[in-house]
Amino acid sequence: MTMQGVAPSALAFTPPKRNSLTHIPGDEGWPIIGKTLDVLADPKGHIEQMAAKYGLVYRSHIFGETSLSLLGPEANELVLFDQAKLFSSAHGWGRILGLLFPRGLMLLDFEEHRLHRRALSVAFKSGPMKSYLATLDTGIAARVQQWKGRPGPMLFYPAMKQLTLDLAATSFLGADIGPEVDEITRAFVDMVAASISVIRSPLPGTKMARGVRGRKRIVAYFSEQIPVRRAKGGEDLFSQLCRATHEDGALLSTQDIVDHMSFLMMAAHDTLTSSLTSFVGALATHPQWQTRLREEIAALNIAANEPTTFDNLEAMPLTEMAFKEAMRLKPPVPSIPRRAIRDFNFKGYAVPAGTMVGVNPVFTHHMPEIWPDPDSFDPMRFTDEAQRGRHRFAWVPFGGGAHMCLGLHFAYMQAKCFMRHFLQNLSVSIEPGYKPEWQMWPIPKPRDGLRVTLVPV
Repeated sequence: MTMQGVAPSALAFTPPKRNSLTHIPGDEGWPIIGKTLDVLADPKGHIEQMAAKYGLVYRSHIFGETSLSLLGPEANELVLFDQAKLFSSAHGWGRILGLLFPRGLMLLDFEEHRLHRRALSVAFKSGPMKSYLATLDTGIAARVQQWKGRPGPMLFYPAMKQLTLDLAATSFLGADIGPEVDEITRAFVDMVAASISVIRSPLPGTKMARGVRGRKRIVAYFSEQIPVRRAKGGEDLFSQLCRATHEDGALLSTQDIVDHMSFLMMAAHDTLTSSLTSFVGALATHPQWQTRLREEIAALNIAANEPTTFDNLEAMPLTEMAFKEAMRLKPPVPSIPRRAIRDFNFKGYAVPAGTMVGVNPVFTHHMPEIWPDPDSFDPMRFTDEAQRGRHRFAWVPFGGGAHMCLGLHFAYMQAKCFMRHFLQNLSVSIEPGYKPEWQMWPIPKPRDGLRVTLVPV
């Protein structure tokens, strides 16, 4: 169903005939709604129940379509590594992100994706990353000092969401964006909320209507700013993209820059908010690890007012291991959709082109045969020795293959920089007996905001 040189995103796909998947075990649930409500109520529990009953390949009916779940490291490798180019990311994510974040990297495939990814990679090279670190470091240090000045109970998730929004605005758009920053970040918040809303049409008063308005505001702002940034330069990500070129030397188009900036800012702040919140929540419930990481940071011998350097970050291996373990327990993207663009076979099942398939990091990350006592927090799972015999697609919080998260090094940098300031200044705890309930889909977040208590160190 694909032709050499034709972008899959330009092709139309129709789901396969309903009876073409009946040879695959599963349960499609109720008419029309299928298993959608079960998935929304408890995505992790539901998929574990289905896997226990039907195996690592099963059929279901969710979000209006019969689809397949392919589970475990081998499935992750087949779909994410996609050596045979069987799966379209554009046609997997399109229903969720296409209206508000069109033609972001996750909505491009194969050669088109490669060309755009290569052009964007200039913004994540050493020079720009050092500039981002300086901006992140300043913003994080200032915010942690505010928290230190107001110790006691707080809802951590909304506080972290505001911080990551502010950091994305300054490191991606530049510290001198000016009074428009609040309006721009509000537009992004509305776009993200709309992308996961139940009502998919921009009816008056809906999240989707607010998201579409936010998209128009973002498009207008970036379009106006692109010639300005090209003329004056700058180290922020937006300015880097304004000067980025394709392999033939041509600058990215205005539309390309608008689409990529919208997508990168959404991806950067929402997933990092989730991962850093789960990281802090894990440390609050495991004070022994909080102590170990604080000792690692103390060993850096950085005064409180000194900036964080790349050498400092390199000297924080335990912090990185603990961050990885937090993302194992609550991967920021718990499920990853794709659409098959050619017939394929997996574990003895023939699957026709057009089928929507999904892999599920949260399931793989909790498989007891890979991760003993999978619900416990144990950063030692990520020592070199522990990882040596593990399937390379057993841990996939950043995806994998050609669509591996372009900003993964940015995420590690921000997480370790945050922990350097946070643990150097604050201790975090939760009330005895308090067990926060997490909403695991579409991006994990604590339903009550995560109540923690901060105490100055």
